Amino acid sequence: MKVALLSESPADEAALRVLVEAVLAEPIALEKPGLRARGWPNVAQVLPAILRHLHFNTDVEGLVVVVDSDDSVVHTTEHEAPGYFHPQCRLCQLRGVFRKTQKKFPPLHGRDRVLRAVGIAVPAIEAWYLCGQDPQVTELAWMEGQARGETPYTRRDLKWRVYGTDRPGLAFEIQRALECVRRHRDSRRLEADFPHGFGTLAGDLRNWKRRDSGPA
Repeated sequence: MKVALLSESPADEAALRVLVEAVLAEPIALEKPGLRARGWPNVAQVLPAILRHLHFNTDVEGLVVVVDSDDSVVHTTEHEAPGYFHPQCRLCQLRGVFRKTQKKFPPLHGRDRVLRAVGIAVPAIEAWYLCGQDPQVTELAWMEGQARGETPYTRRDLKWRVYGTDRPGLAFEIQRALECVRRHRDSRRLEADFPHGFGTLAGDLRNWKRRDSGPA
């Protein structure tokens, strides 16, 4: 399957490739998205141009987008209601960009549009890296802390736990990211501990496979 990846850094995208392949249970062929992003909101800003490039200039089948939630509203099952949109939820915002940008695209390259898969790392992708190693780091723990006004850890804490520093060099960041995600040949633990951010991403990816297999 030919796929493009968009995230906040090259390290995130290296890890994301491993995770996408784990969910799809097959290797992917990477297509360059045409533009790179550096952090949020740059991902949302370049996404329309990337979608246009992929649709008109490539035969890529799907685009995977993952960003950190930071301190924003966490996506929940309530956000999945038809027609619902939370303006402070980054996952809702990114889905909105997909809809708005692609709604008038003509069919090309044997597909109606580039398939969408969006995930949100709560509060940062380093939380996913710690899954299975630090049981205190979960979506639920973060959301309960947000509700109390006292989060259980900070994004800087997560970086220290993964890298031993809050300012890792890019090569070391990629190395550690890959070491962490390669433990997850089965994505069920990530989906259990991060059901809204990672679980939603996994659901989108599995919808791709169901679409490919056709009607049951």
